[in-house]
Amino acid sequence: MPLNHKEKEALRFLGVHLVYGLAAGLTFGLAVLYTNLGNLRTLALDSAQPVLVLVLFFFGLFVTFGSIGMGVGVMSLAKDDERERDWD
Repeated sequence: MPLNHKEKEALRFLGVHLVYGLAAGLTFGLAVLYTNLGNLRTLALDSAQPVLVLVLFFFGLFVTFGSIGMGVGVMSLAKDDERERDWD
């Protein structure tokens, strides 16, 4: 069943906000590792499987920040609707 125009527009909207969230998660994760905040870089790289630790670390950040990005996008829609209303 093909998607109609409104459904494609909604998915594109969510996708854009997901990418914003993923970029924020990547930036935050790299900043944490670069600054060695809480010795996370040291713990991750000194573990028996550092690649697995880093993959799980960034996966968690991507899920969290991606969800936040989409949530902020959806919640911003209400502001657009309120501006269009005639309050007089």
